Amino acid sequence: MSVIAGFMVPHPPMIVPQVGRGSESVVKETAKAYEEVAEKIAKLSPDTIVLSSPHSIMYADYFHISPGSGAKGSFSDFGAGDVRMDVSYDTEFVDTLCREADFRGIYAGTMGEKNKNLDHGTMVPLYFILQKYTDFKLVRIGLSGLPMEDHYNLGMAISKVADVLGRRVVYVASGDLSHKLKEDGPYGFDPAGPEYDERIMDVMGRGAFGELFSFDEHFLEKAAECGHRSFVMMAGAFDRTKVSVKKLSHQDVTGVGYGICCFYPEGDGGEKAADDSRAFLDIWKKKEADRREAARKKEDPFVRLARMSLESYIIHGKKITWEQVKDDLYQENERVSESINELSQKQAGAFVSLHKQ
Repeated sequence: MSVIAGFMVPHPPMIVPQVGRGSESVVKETAKAYEEVAEKIAKLSPDTIVLSSPHSIMYADYFHISPGSGAKGSFSDFGAGDVRMDVSYDTEFVDTLCREADFRGIYAGTMGEKNKNLDHGTMVPLYFILQKYTDFKLVRIGLSGLPMEDHYNLGMAISKVADVLGRRVVYVASGDLSHKLKEDGPYGFDPAGPEYDERIMDVMGRGAFGELFSFDEHFLEKAAECGHRSFVMMAGAFDRTKVSVKKLSHQDVTGVGYGICCFYPEGDGGEKAADDSRAFLDIWKKKEADRREAARKKEDPFVRLARMSLESYIIHGKKITWEQVKDDLYQENERVSESINELSQKQAGAFVSLHKQ
């Protein structure tokens, strides 16, 4: 089997009645959509639910995947300690996913746990799901500071593991949208906030997952979103797959955006139909390679020298020779003779900034 459906959901604790104590009524549209999601999951009867949460343990350079046989949690931090849950982890899926991630060069695993309890980014979706369906095991995955491409690639690994193990898997991407939607909201206002909500709901509402890579990191930071990487990881689970989409709701009444969408792979008998036009990671990599190549052709000779020197030493462990520099510069641009003379006759310090991705 494989990933048979995906759901983009928010995680406001106030939506749980015992936490909200009446205030949940302001997000009743979101609550109604959440109940519909839970009903859809129950009808699908998945063996495993893979859930990515921004509030699980997060590392800058590593994906933390649920260790052990299971975990417990409660909403005691939100004044509702009587709302508890206890879930079992799909240990075989976790072990296989760790191996697949390692094969793909993704830094991920079960090490580094700091809190065994379930986080609210996991518990809010489970609160609704467990009311309708309990016959599943969970795989909980935290986000990371790694590039979007790594999140998408890990989603691809999740799909591969589901295929290998013959699991019926539902992916739940937990994540709020912007936290900067209203002046009187808990996080204030930034113009990037409503712009992000509009863009992300449009992209997810069309299933245009390739556009998720085009959201600038600075823009995401200004919008103060928390779910983008979660959505990217889910998108990777549908790589090369045409999906049908149902957008259920979007609310911004609290100053934080809550969006809910459903995704189903299209194909005969529920099996995914391959669609190379939706190989979004490969398409993005090609686009980025073309962009870098175009930028290199416009490089100043001094910048080119700095890049060549760093690339040679970091990648090959060798210092470049002056002959290599001259040959490369002349080959790229015949008008740089004056710069080459200056480069060869002067010594000076150089300040170089390296930007990941």
